[in-house]
Amino acid sequence: MAWAPLLLTLLAHCTGSWAQSVVTQPSSVSGSPGQKVTISCTGSSTNIGNNHASWQQQLPGKAPKCIIHSSNTRPSGVPDRFSGSKSGSSGTLTITGLQAEDEGDYYCSAWDDSLKACTVLRACGEVRQKPLLSARW
Repeated sequence: MAWAPLLLTLLAHCTGSWAQSVVTQPSSVSGSPGQKVTISCTGSSTNIGNNHASWQQQLPGKAPKCIIHSSNTRPSGVPDRFSGSKSGSSGTLTITGLQAEDEGDYYCSAWDDSLKACTVLRACGEVRQKPLLSARW
């Protein structure tokens, strides 16, 4: 079976359920199986800037699952191809060695000091399979 390239699409200007700030993302990033891809989440000094970022993965038809907490810690059972980092008011999720089963939606969240609530800063990161083009001769 041939590997179908994966397409990582990041939609711009998404907001979370409780968030008052806007998260700005690049319009799109693409990656093929085995490649490294990153999803960034930019918040503010009251959320990611002053607290840790967490990342959730939602696979098709399944409930969201925490894959990174405390900005860079993987819970037990999460493959080591997933890693997280934080710089200033931004968090980054990196998938090193993209696989077909990584297809799904990815969300960034952090505690917000001013809202006194967990703010879901939707990075709107979608990993989707891109269909192969076929040619007939």
